[in-house]
Amino acid sequence: QVQLVESGGGLVQAGGSLRLSCAASGRTFSSYAMGWFRPAPGKEREFVATISWSGGSSTYADSVKGRFTISRDNAKNTVYLQMNSLKPEDTAVYYCAADLNCPIATMETLYDYWGQGTQVTVSS
Repeated sequence: QVQLVESGGGLVQAGGSLRLSCAASGRTFSSYAMGWFRPAPGKEREFVATISWSGGSSTYADSVKGRFTISRDNAKNTVYLQMNSLKPEDTAVYYCAADLNCPIATMETLYDYWGQGTQVTVSS
């Protein structure tokens, strides 16, 4: 079992920044990949970013590439999502997720555990 708790969401003006955190507990954090997702029209959740267990590899959705950075601190059992140059279309509930089987994954269906989400609102 893995428990995930997100924090760091809030209200920010367009062009601003936020850093989301996701604290994990239950299984050895450094043994699994982590990802961030958000709802999208026609999907339950769309992929935002993912990072490998070691932090050595990461992948981003085209819509956030160059603006968002995913990182992890295995000593603190925490994954982060630094969001810069935020746009109103980034407004969403952001979910972190743990994938216990793949070294890195962009598909929502591959993830095994999910947090409860944190709201990000970007005003224009």
